[in-house]
Formats: sequence, C-alpha cells, structure tokens
Amino acid sequence: MKEQTDEIIMAMVAQGNLDLLKVLFKRHHLHVYNFLYKMCRDRMLSEDVTQEVFYNIMRYRASYKNGKFVSWMFTIARNCLKKHLKKNQMDHEDLDDVSYRLTVNEAPKEDYTHLQKALDKLNPSDKELLVLNRFQEIKYAELAHIVGSTEGAVKTKVSRALKKLKAIYFENL
Repeated sequence: MKEQTDEIIMAMVAQGNLDLLKVLFKRHHLHVYNFLYKMCRDRMLSEDVTQEVFYNIMRYRASYKNGKFVSWMFTIARNCLKKHLKKNQMDHEDLDDVSYRLTVNEAPKEDYTHLQKALDKLNPSDKELLVLNRFQEIKYAELAHIVGSTEGAVKTKVSRALKKLKAIYFENL
C-alpha cells in the first residue's frame, strides 16, 4: 500500500477524520519546531507554538483548500509565532532580540556555530526566508505562497539574503 500524501490526509482531516491528524503531526512536528527554534532560539516558546500550530490545523481544517499542505502549515506557523510575539509586546522585527534570550538555567545543548551567529544577525525577514528555503527545504513556489509574494521576488530575496549572510559570516573569520 502506498503512503498517502499530506494533501490527501489533510483533505480527510478537513472532512472530519481527526484521527489522521496524528499522521501529519508525526511527519511534520519536528520540521515546525526546528523552523520556530531557528527563528526565535527559545526552546519552550518553540514547543508551545508547535503545539499551537497543530491545534490551529485542527481548528481551521475547513479552511484548507487542497493546496500544498506544507505551505499551508508553515503559513500557520509563521502567523502563530507573529501572534505570540505581538501578544507579548514584541514586534516581528524584534525577533533578533528574542534570538539571544536564554534563561540562566537553560544552557544551550548545542554549540552556537559561527553560521548560526551570522544567521542571527540577519534581519528577521531574511532569516525567515533562509530558514524556510535552506533548512526546511521549501521550494521557491511554495515559499512565495507562504510569504505572499511571487516566485521571482522570493528567488531574488533569498539570493540577496544569502549574499548578506555570506558577508556577515566572513566578516569575523
């Protein structure tokens, strides 16, 4: 038996088969968590927002219109993170400040590599594009849908963001 696509499973979830949501959760919760963590560098916030994303997928399942599921899911993830930051008196532009916030008891379990430090210095929209495109492997067409732009504009923005990242990365070597 062939594995069903995310789109077929989500269509069945949208029709009321909520048990299948666990399949989508198993497939994608780490992708969502990793995206959120790379954007805000806060483990607890990333875990909370990941749960909120899948709750919203269930809650707004009727709004799914048979498009690319991953695009729809990451659009929800972006909106959940923005909503959370705004609710806590932060703008989307303040993501850089959140990136460096670690509590005293929370020692990073992974090394802060030079690349991650350079990535954290980018403005939030450039960082978001690179994380989605390079780390989450979202194609340009899907990325354009997620950020509400055209594919050509997204390619240009990603290219420019990569140039900025390269300049920052090699600045301190």
